[in-house]
Amino acid sequence: MRAEPAQQQRLLDLQALDTRLSQLDHRLRTLPERAEVDRLAREHQDVEDEVVRARTALSDLEREVTKAESDVQLVRDRADRDRARLESGTGSSKDLQALQHELESLARRQSTLEDEQLEVMERAEQAESELARAEERLAGVAEQLERATAQRDEVVGELTSQREEVERSREPVVGELPADLLALYDRIRATSGTGAAALSRRSCGGCQLELNTVELGRIRAADPDEVLRCEECRRILVRTPESGL
Repeated sequence: MRAEPAQQQRLLDLQALDTRLSQLDHRLRTLPERAEVDRLAREHQDVEDEVVRARTALSDLEREVTKAESDVQLVRDRADRDRARLESGTGSSKDLQALQHELESLARRQSTLEDEQLEVMERAEQAESELARAEERLAGVAEQLERATAQRDEVVGELTSQREEVERSREPVVGELPADLLALYDRIRATSGTGAAALSRRSCGGCQLELNTVELGRIRAADPDEVLRCEECRRILVRTPESGL
C-alpha cells in the first residue's frame, strides 16, 4: 500500500485524537462520581426498605393498641353495668353475690389487660421512634444522593463536551486520508487499540521495541510513500524526522 508521506503523518494526528477518545471513554466508564452515586443509590434503597419495615411494624402495633384499648373498655363497661346492678340491690342474695364475684374477676381481668395495653403502647412508642430515626437517615441519604448525582452529571457533561470536541476535530483528519489507508488503520486499531505509531529513535512507538539493523535497512530503502508495518506489533509505522534513519 502506498500513501503520501503527509497523509501518513496525518495518521499520527488521527491516532492522537483516537487515543484521547479512548481515554475519555475510559474515564466516563470508571468515574468515581458514578461509583459514588451507585453506592448511595444502594444505601438509599436499603434505608427506604428499612423505613417501610418500620412503618409496617408501627402500623401492626397501632392495631394491637387499638384492640387492647377495646378489650379494656369492654371489661370496664361490663364492670360498670355489674356495679350499677349491685348498687341498686335488685335481685336475690345469690345473684348479688354472683355479681360481686364477677366484679372481682373483672377487676383482675382489667388489671391484666391494662398491663398488656401498657406494654403494647410502649412497644408502639419505641417503633415510632425507630421509624423517625429511619426517616431521618433516609432524608440524609437522599440529600447526599442528590448532591452526588448533580456532581456526576456535571463531570459527565464536561467529559461529553470534550469528547464531542475531539470528534469534531477528528472529522477533517479522516477526510484527508485515502479510504484504503483509513480502513487498514481502523482494522489494526480494532484489534490492538493503536492503529499507527511513529518510528522514533529507531524504536516503534507502538510496541516500544527497537528495530534491528536488517529492519532499519529495509525501512531506509523503502520509498517515502510506501506504508510500512512494524514486524513485531504489525502497526502502521510512520517515519518522522526523529526516526533516526
